[in-house]
Amino acid sequence: MAAVCVFCSSSDRIDARYVELAAEVGAELARRGHSLVSGGGSVSCMGAVARAARAGGARTVGVVPHVLVDLEVADHDADELVVTPDMRTRKGEMDGRCDAFLALPGGLGTLEELLEIWVSRTLAMHGKPVVVLDPDGVFDPLRAQVDLLVDRGFVRPAARDAVRWVRDVPKAFDALERGPDTPAGSAAPDELLEAEP
Repeated sequence: MAAVCVFCSSSDRIDARYVELAAEVGAELARRGHSLVSGGGSVSCMGAVARAARAGGARTVGVVPHVLVDLEVADHDADELVVTPDMRTRKGEMDGRCDAFLALPGGLGTLEELLEIWVSRTLAMHGKPVVVLDPDGVFDPLRAQVDLLVDRGFVRPAARDAVRWVRDVPKAFDALERGPDTPAGSAAPDELLEAEP
C-alpha cells in the first residue's frame, strides 16, 4: 500500500466533470489499496477525492493551513486532519507523508504544488513518481511552455521527462505504481506516457 498525495482544486466555480474525475480517482485509489494525502479541504475536487477514497475503505489524511480551515471547509471526516501554520509547512507535511504524487487539473495552487515537486524531483531531492492526470488538456499549454524552455536551453530534456502525463485514471495509477524507474535527471522512454494531443 502506498500513500498517494493528490493535488487538486478546491474551487466551487469549476465544471462538474472535474469533481467527478476527482471522485473517480478516490475510488480507484481505494480499490488499489492505497491511502490518500490531500490538501485537507472538503469542497470541490479536494472533498470529492477524499469522500470517494473513504467510501472505498481508504485511510485519508488531510493537511490544511489554519488560514484555509474555513475557506476550504476543512475535511473533519479525515482519518487524520493536520492543521499547519502556513502554506509552506502544509506542502512539506504533505510531501513527507506520501510515496507518490498525482496532480489533477487545478488552479494556481495546484500548479504551484506540481512545479515545486517537479523541480525537487529533477534535483534528486526525492525519488517519488510524479504523475499528471489531464484528460482534456488543461495543462497542455504548460507542456508546450516547458518544451519551449527545453528548446531554448533553460530546461534539460531529462528534467522535462521527470513527470509522466496521462489521460485516464487507470493509467495514472499504473504509472504511480510503477514508481520512478529511472534516476531523477535521466530520461528513458515510458510506454505510459501519453502521445502529444
